[in-house]
Amino acid sequence: MPPIINAQGISKQFGPVPLFRDIAFTVSEGDRIGLIGPNGSGKSTLLAILAGQMTPDSGEVSIRRHTRLSLVAQVSEFAHGQTVRSIAGDSPEILGRAGFTDLDAEAASLSGGWRKRLAIVEGLVWQPDILLLDEPTNHLDLAGIKWLEAVLQSASFACVIVSHDRYLLENVATEVVELHRAYSDGLLRVKGSYATFLEAKEAFLHAQEKHQDALENRVHAEIEWLRRGAKARRSKSRAQIGKAQELIGELADLNARTRTSTASIEFSVTDRKTKQLIEMNNVGYAVGNRTLFDHLDFPVKSGARLGLVGPNGSGKTTLLRLLLGEIQPTRGEIRRAEHLRIVYFDQTRKLDPEVTLRRALAPDSDSVVYQDRVIHVASWASRFLFSADDLERPVGKLSGGERARVLIAQLMLQAADVLLLDEPTNDLDIPTLEVLEESLLEYRGALVLVTHDRYMMDRVSTVVIGLDGFGKVERFADYSQWDEWQLQQRAEPARAVTPRPMRSPGSKKKMSYLDAREHATIEQRIADAEADVQAKRIALEDSAIMSNGPALQAAATALEAAQKAVDRLYARWAELEEM
Repeated sequence: MPPIINAQGISKQFGPVPLFRDIAFTVSEGDRIGLIGPNGSGKSTLLAILAGQMTPDSGEVSIRRHTRLSLVAQVSEFAHGQTVRSIAGDSPEILGRAGFTDLDAEAASLSGGWRKRLAIVEGLVWQPDILLLDEPTNHLDLAGIKWLEAVLQSASFACVIVSHDRYLLENVATEVVELHRAYSDGLLRVKGSYATFLEAKEAFLHAQEKHQDALENRVHAEIEWLRRGAKARRSKSRAQIGKAQELIGELADLNARTRTSTASIEFSVTDRKTKQLIEMNNVGYAVGNRTLFDHLDFPVKSGARLGLVGPNGSGKTTLLRLLLGEIQPTRGEIRRAEHLRIVYFDQTRKLDPEVTLRRALAPDSDSVVYQDRVIHVASWASRFLFSADDLERPVGKLSGGERARVLIAQLMLQAADVLLLDEPTNDLDIPTLEVLEESLLEYRGALVLVTHDRYMMDRVSTVVIGLDGFGKVERFADYSQWDEWQLQQRAEPARAVTPRPMRSPGSKKKMSYLDAREHATIEQRIADAEADVQAKRIALEDSAIMSNGPALQAAATALEAAQKAVDRLYARWAELEEM
């Protein structure tokens, strides 16, 4: 049977440098292809070409007749007025497995993770022969990623997945393709898992390095001969001179293709000598009648690398804010060393889209002070793979990966005893993730990391704290232990949940139809209300509002009202759970 998609000799270029040139890409029945490559290599562009949404500059793309094709783009956007039901159609089974309960919820009002789930569901309901997924794990929590893995592992359709999630690639992909100009064909395609691909890539690069060394020696010999003058030149034919020039050109092309750059990431640490930085004693935190976690005893010492895992809403970000001192525990005590310097990477932190890259990297002048050294902004930008020409680009024009690198650059300028990182991996490509991991492994201060990147969690953290969302906290050696614990918890016939007021026998209230409808939607309403609190908190911290008395009072009142709304929803949730 012919391939579902057969692309031959395709090229695409934006600006002076081509993304890729004369590449071949086929997708056949049953293929599950992981597509990787550095930011800017053209992965999303290639998906758009395969989907027929973009025309290549050259080459041909053939799609088998009567093929049903779905593309799930990086950004999940829905029109105003669209509901979960109207997007997914009559597919209750797919929606149920995806975790949706309120089918009449407006799609545009869902959180980023649930919009991503809905976009994937929208791709599935067409019953495609081939599904193209562009960074499907962005904004998904760990439960969402596990759901996606299960869908793809059991799928009858072919798929191409652009992803930086290395465990997803390992668990799902039957082939891995890396798009990179370092390869003579523009890409390297290997059958097997991601681990198999890494072995094949290492062998390829080793062979290429040996070839490059041999070519350099041959070119050196030819150049020495040419330098001997006319007498030596007469001893060789004109064809041999042409061959020497071809070798020089081949080496120049090989050097250009294999020249790669990676971001230079190194976090600054203070010269503090004390080991004990933060101590949590019997710490608990509750919102309304709901306990997020309780009885947490844990010391944060210099050199510790602590990972936090748990479902959305289990309290991971709340625990980071407690460590930061932004909020206080509802029980227990948190003690911090004197003059402790904590740096917090907030996953919701926004960059002003109108600000230029120059001002985003160096707000006050054309230089930054990094580890007691003054560095010009152009040199600082180059550490994060930006050119001097990029400095006047508005931040709003940068890609997701480029904006993530700007945030890391800002973080690196602050010396810290403790790093609190809340989802720092979003939009980063695999080479940048590897550099980030190395930097975190070398960081001498304390690290507390929240990430849905399971590979990074396993590689970086020495202890994993798992929050189950029902008040229980457990300590694990790595992510896989946490995953096994979750499975055991779900298998238990009865779960111990947050303590609630005792009722006398027979006093349990029966749930009405309206109560049941409310119960089905309240968790999403709580998530939306918490997002509203976060938005109002960010608005309150805006410098323009901080300097405006009436506006500041109004913003504070709005934040208080939003927080009370969350408390009411949690109280009502407890009542419905009791029923």
